[in-house]
Formats: sequence, C-alpha cells, structure tokens
Amino acid sequence: MQIIQGMIVKSNAGHDKERFYLVVRLENGFAYIADGKRRKLERPKRKNLSHLSSTKRIVDISLYDTDRKLRRLLWEFNYPDQPVQN
Repeated sequence: MQIIQGMIVKSNAGHDKERFYLVVRLENGFAYIADGKRRKLERPKRKNLSHLSSTKRIVDISLYDTDRKLRRLLWEFNYPDQPVQN
C-alpha cells in the first residue's frame, strides 16, 4: 500500500523501530512523521519511505493539530495492552 499524508505508519528501521507515527507530509521520497512525544508536530522526523510500513488507518491531520491529540490517537497502536491515559 502506498504511504500518503495522514496515514499511520510503523517504523521498520532505526532507533524508533516498531513505533507508530502519523505522516505529516511527504517530500522528495521522504515522509515527515510525528508522534507527539519524541517527535513533535513542530519538528517532524524525516524518514525514508522504505523504512516505513503502512497501515490501513488514514486520518484527517487537521483534527490532530496538537501533540496531545496526536499522542492519544497513537496510544492504541504503541501501547495496545494499556488503557488510554489522560
């Protein structure tokens, strides 16, 4: 599946391997990804598309305009066995 803006993706390589992120934008063969904690929306991480796995989940990124909202969205992916914290 092709990676697009607003898609939730999983990192397959690097120190952040196995973590989920939101694709904030795509540019020149790279995805700029954020998780709201380690990588904030103001400073997304540039990641090679070949180092990411797509999921079927696509969201409207305008609804997740704060790091807190983004963390809550990704909580179920990164911590599936734990209830969402406030």
